[in-house]
Amino acid sequence: MTTNDEKIINQIIAGDSNAFSVLVDRYKDLVFTLSLKMLKNREEAEEVAQDTFIKVFKSLSKFKGDSKFSTWIYKVTYNSCLDRLKKNKKEQLKVAIDEYTEHQVKTIDNALENMVEEERQQAIKACLELLPPDDSFLLTLYYFEEQSLDEIAKVVGLTANNVKVKLFRSRKKLTSILKANLEPEIIEQYERERR
Repeated sequence: MTTNDEKIINQIIAGDSNAFSVLVDRYKDLVFTLSLKMLKNREEAEEVAQDTFIKVFKSLSKFKGDSKFSTWIYKVTYNSCLDRLKKNKKEQLKVAIDEYTEHQVKTIDNALENMVEEERQQAIKACLELLPPDDSFLLTLYYFEEQSLDEIAKVVGLTANNVKVKLFRSRKKLTSILKANLEPEIIEQYERERR
């Protein structure tokens, strides 16, 4: 936890509720982005983001500081999203992943590396929208928020090894979506270069 976060948290616990707005400002974009990745609905993501900050405020005294504050707030966000998904019982997109090998997943990863960074990010973000919420959330934390396996494990309540397996499966699903949605020439060109 950054000393800055710690200082603000101590002020809030001491009764300075105005200091909470500093934490909200600092983390509101991350909380909303992660909520949107899981829920895929702007209004619901806004509601869940608000719920998350209410939960954070109410349980701030329970935060022990044994992980980064951002990791803790991701976990609260994740659980709030899961609660909302259970409540909604939405249909999730099913992607056939078994036919994709590790080599094909790496081929897509490498083809993406050859794209201009901004194009690549836009392509991945667009395809992430098509993934089931859990997969989208994990890949966002790993690739865009650059969280380690251990940090993600704390967020989702799994072991680092389980997260590694889930990330690989999520990447396989993303590969199938990218292959269907990306410019085929990019992938074909990369596959030709590798022969």
